[in-house]
Amino acid sequence: MLFNSSAFLLFFIVFFFLYWFIARNSLRVQNVLILIASYIFYGWWDWRFVFLLILSTLIDYGFGLAIHHSNRNKKLYLWLSVFNNLSILGFFKYYNFFADSFKQMMQGIGVETHPYFLDVILPVGISFYTFHGMSYVFDIYNNRIKPTTNFVDYAVFVCFFPLLVAGPIERAHHLLPQVVQVRKFDYDRSMEGMRLIVWGLFKKLIIADNLALMVNPVFADETQYSGSSLFLAALYFAFQIYCDFSGYTDIALGTAKLLGFELLTNFKFPYFSRDIAEFWRRWHISLSSWFRDYVYIPLGGSKGGRWDALRNIFVIFLLSGFWHGAKWTYVVWGAYHALLFVPLFVFNVNRKYSQEIVASERTLPTIKECFQIGLTFFLVTMGWVFFRADSLGHALQYFAGMTKELWSVPHPLTGLYLVLLFVIMDWFTRKNERNPHPFVPNLVYLVSMIIVLLVFGKGSTENIEFIYFQF
Repeated sequence: MLFNSSAFLLFFIVFFFLYWFIARNSLRVQNVLILIASYIFYGWWDWRFVFLLILSTLIDYGFGLAIHHSNRNKKLYLWLSVFNNLSILGFFKYYNFFADSFKQMMQGIGVETHPYFLDVILPVGISFYTFHGMSYVFDIYNNRIKPTTNFVDYAVFVCFFPLLVAGPIERAHHLLPQVVQVRKFDYDRSMEGMRLIVWGLFKKLIIADNLALMVNPVFADETQYSGSSLFLAALYFAFQIYCDFSGYTDIALGTAKLLGFELLTNFKFPYFSRDIAEFWRRWHISLSSWFRDYVYIPLGGSKGGRWDALRNIFVIFLLSGFWHGAKWTYVVWGAYHALLFVPLFVFNVNRKYSQEIVASERTLPTIKECFQIGLTFFLVTMGWVFFRADSLGHALQYFAGMTKELWSVPHPLTGLYLVLLFVIMDWFTRKNERNPHPFVPNLVYLVSMIIVLLVFGKGSTENIEFIYFQF
């Protein structure tokens, strides 16, 4: 079920009525309703994978209790849980990738192999709910939280439908207390949620989906376009993926607010970053912080010496790339960002911009800041070519195509109006990602945005799926 579909609108209206009007006086009934709704929401794509989701939830729930009550076998239960999660993820998401890579490697040394390939559909959102379960077990093992004894409460944490298929990746210590806490309808919070929902839909339907119509043909056959057009398509994709993914996150945060929940922030205006380190503190924050807390720090972080720290940096960036999908392009994308990050770390300036956002006390950035933002955005955009390409060969061919007819008039230029419109709107929102355009009154904002969505909100004749659903 897509957030940008009439089916979800009807689904949520019915659920909202049941949640706040029928079950408002019973926390237990509200949580059961959330869980049922989450399974319906998830099963809308393929009902068979609901059983996989339930199985994964049951196993981590059991391991959480086992770790908490065990004195001698905590580490054993932890590793069994990790093995279970990675086995499920690896089987559905990475088996064919490793089988094909093995086949190609053996062919390279003259040995012909015929591995068995799986003809299975990738369960939507599997990387997200797997990381939910793993973080829960890790936090119990590290005595950060105590396990819940109520399976429904834990299942709501894992399966909460606003974040189930594309995040943000929640933490048990943040979301579980909200699951077990009595929730009352709050008008102000609901209005904040509505603003986020319509802003997220604007990003998705007006910006991302229309840019997709210009990006897809270019990446499908880059040989038919000039180098300047390839640069322009890469720029369009940079804004397409940002508006698509952050738009989903805004809708998720807004939907959760309507139900009395506050989810973790996932984006803080990453394209206004002044270096790559700041970009990664502002892009897909829930994933980068997950790898920091559960991989980078356990490996020793930056405390074990310069070479150990560099190794750990490459590990988390490569894993971050590989998390996105079973293609070498994602791994190279992760390695590319690691190479951009390392000089900042070596010269100890990787935390230079870790506090305030650019021009926080000014209307416009300085010339220096404009140059920093422009350079960072250019480097990030070049990395997106690897992310978007079908293969490494495709990416290299795309880069090669950028060198031909570089000074010709790029096509199509119409997407620049969308990009410019979004940049201006995002700039004046940059101080608070949870309150888009606070200078516009609630009613005026909601009515005007809904009118825009109704008039211009169809990038194509069909609903375009969110990009991060494939991960």
